[in-house]
Amino acid sequence: MNTAYLLLSAFVISFVALMLFIWSQRSGLFDRTSAGAEVIFAPGEIGRVEEPAATPGERAELQGTVNEAREAAPCPPDPQELADRAEADASTATLVLVLFCCAVFWLLLASTAGLTASIKLHEPDWLTQQAWLTFGRIRTLHLNAVAYGWAPMAGLGIAMFILPRVLKTPLAGSRYALVGVALWNIAVMAGLTSIAIGINDGLEWLEIPWQIDILMLIGGALMALPLLFTLVRRRVKHLYVSVWYMGAALFWLPVMLVVAKFPGLHSGVQQATTNWWYAHNVLGYFFTPLAIAAVYYFLPKVIGRPVQSYNLSLLGFWGLAFFYGQVGGHHLIGGPVPAWVVTLSIVQSMMMIIPVVAFTVNQWQTMNGRWATMRHSPTLRFVVAGAAMYTLSSLQGSFGALRELNVVTHFTHYTVGHAHLGMYGFVSFVFFGAMYFVMPRIMGREWPYVGWITAHFWLVFAGFMVYFWALTIGGWLQGTAMLDAARSFMDSVAVTLPYLKARSIGGSFMLAGHLVFIAHFVMLVMGWGPQRETPALFRAGKVEGVYA
Repeated sequence: MNTAYLLLSAFVISFVALMLFIWSQRSGLFDRTSAGAEVIFAPGEIGRVEEPAATPGERAELQGTVNEAREAAPCPPDPQELADRAEADASTATLVLVLFCCAVFWLLLASTAGLTASIKLHEPDWLTQQAWLTFGRIRTLHLNAVAYGWAPMAGLGIAMFILPRVLKTPLAGSRYALVGVALWNIAVMAGLTSIAIGINDGLEWLEIPWQIDILMLIGGALMALPLLFTLVRRRVKHLYVSVWYMGAALFWLPVMLVVAKFPGLHSGVQQATTNWWYAHNVLGYFFTPLAIAAVYYFLPKVIGRPVQSYNLSLLGFWGLAFFYGQVGGHHLIGGPVPAWVVTLSIVQSMMMIIPVVAFTVNQWQTMNGRWATMRHSPTLRFVVAGAAMYTLSSLQGSFGALRELNVVTHFTHYTVGHAHLGMYGFVSFVFFGAMYFVMPRIMGREWPYVGWITAHFWLVFAGFMVYFWALTIGGWLQGTAMLDAARSFMDSVAVTLPYLKARSIGGSFMLAGHLVFIAHFVMLVMGWGPQRETPALFRAGKVEGVYA
């Protein structure tokens, strides 16, 4: 196809999308009265806050914050619907717990490997006795433990919890999903072992050998079956926007994995192009939808208020679906690829501003007058911080795709900081917040130490801020040094050393926060520690006087 026609088509699509966005604002899409936004609440439940990780006093203050905002006094929720919700929670409890246990195991492994890799950037002679501890392998182990261990297990566990709640029916097919979890984790363990001994496919984000990926695909397909089975049995006519995001994520991942890893399908420049198509899309079409689905469920549930504009949330979904597909091409600027591929990627990267702004405006308007609730709600604290970092990461990515900026930041630590802003600052923060909401409901008891949740948040938040800004500033200085013909390449290396050390300090705080979270998680599962007052028990048969 003629290059001019391709570029013109991209422009036309982008222009039409922009017109739709403007039309949406002029057509009352910011109106919060959409019935679709209220499907996650039981009748009479709107206006009631819930936060199982808060103390009784904090929960009372949280409710008082809503009352001060002049919400109408809510009626008691429908007991039958609360009983149905408790039944839905019970149907998914075992599966979600297994997924979360796997997630925290991979989080510990990935965090340790990541900090080790970080230290080796400024202490290259540290831990060199074993081949699997060299930077090339330990950094790859970190990436794959995050991308295929921690994040999928946590995200799918959250999805399995949300699905029966928004479809208002018990989860169906959980046994298939449990088999899928086992196969997936066996594949991850086999893949990491393969990488550790030096056998991999040599493609970033796709290092696990394709033979092992087959097992992962089968496991993923089995974990997707509960979505299909539960959809068929749903008791609601309307599908809440979170279902759209979760369903799309479970559909997009296997398609991307098959296209990217099919043996012999790609070679040379085509392989490089497909590699970055996958590496970018696994974030945008798998992790991002799962995290956004969680935000659209937990944020309104905690504050007891539907999202401000339900139609705007759908616009954000379709904007993501249409515009994200080719953004990975901007990683190939300067490479031996057709110019139109890069230009198309830049156009789509800039057009991603539309769904990002739609999401950001919606969340801002929903939280308007409720910001004080973040003082008392651990879930909100993590979720809102994560949503804010999604906005920053997306805007940084869009403008970073422009050639003028890309020429400085490409092949520098700046890109690593940007990747972590999306994968950790956004995805992991949202998943942490969601897990603080979910675990008390599937365990039948609350988190024992609220102070530990506070420690977890500030350790990972402060650590990540040091980590991100060190890489951003150091990467920019590195890029400008490499572009200066009067300076040697080693100058661009030396200028980063203080910032790489700061990165390790930030990473140490993040690992400490993870250790606090994992220890707290184990205590909750085992029933250790003080048993606090539990107004948030959601087991079947324990729902009288309780709001779910």
